[in-house]
Amino acid sequence: MDFQHRAGGKTGSGGVASASESNRDRRERLRQLALETIDINKDPYFMKNHLGSYECKLCLTLHNNEGSYLAHTQGKKHQTNLARRAAKEAKEAPAQPAPAKVKVEVKKFVKIGRPGYKVTKQRDPETGQQSLLFQIDYPEIAEGIGPRHRFMSAYEQRIEPPDRRWQYLLLAAEPYETIAFKVPSREIDKAENRFWTHWNRETKQFFLQFHFKMEKAVPQSSGPPPPAGVKRPPPLMSGVGPRPPNDSMPPPPPGGMPPLPPGAPGNPHMPRQMPMPPMPMRPPPPDGLMSNN
Repeated sequence: MDFQHRAGGKTGSGGVASASESNRDRRERLRQLALETIDINKDPYFMKNHLGSYECKLCLTLHNNEGSYLAHTQGKKHQTNLARRAAKEAKEAPAQPAPAKVKVEVKKFVKIGRPGYKVTKQRDPETGQQSLLFQIDYPEIAEGIGPRHRFMSAYEQRIEPPDRRWQYLLLAAEPYETIAFKVPSREIDKAENRFWTHWNRETKQFFLQFHFKMEKAVPQSSGPPPPAGVKRPPPLMSGVGPRPPNDSMPPPPPGGMPPLPPGAPGNPHMPRQMPMPPMPMRPPPPDGLMSNN
């Protein structure tokens, strides 16, 4: 047989595979890939009958080998039946109740009142940071229990109207009532030597101290600095600029200020006089009353 002038052939190599051989090789490769990724023994729809062939119990199809069955499982028909079966089972399954939420039981105990406390305001001489030192006395605290604390924002409490300028420091210990301190809502320095607590078991006193972080100073003016030798004008007071110096006023005339006219508003010696109204004219007497001289 001449393979020299055959299309796609090469002298010394095998013949060109036919379409059936290519399909058989493709199916074998797909079967090997499927066997590597899919465990066919765990497929609930895979069944081997008494004739040695394989059946799909979901689609009721018959297959001669495992590769044919695996190729069928990747097809459109098998995938559609899987989706239909899942939707049917989800519809027929009874509605499962929502998992119950874990409820934390509130521990009930008889409260004996508020503890004594002392608050001290401090300032670090080196850094200038402001700090607060709290001393709480718990002489009748329960055995094996230590005081606890936490910070709470103004929007978590329901006692006062929320104000973002303040926050609250809560301290609690059984059997005392929980107490809260209203402190400024500033960022707290959580460094090791800036925030510390101490519980003295002998004296039954609890100490807590924290520092506020330094606030950045806001510059007064963001404009460029004035040139050398020029003084910056003083700031405005109530929106009114500074008065100009007396040098900017014009000099008085050489002869002095002219005198004010009489009756002018500015002349204190000559008050303004109102003009007198005209006298009414008397009518002439009648002729009979005139005397003859």
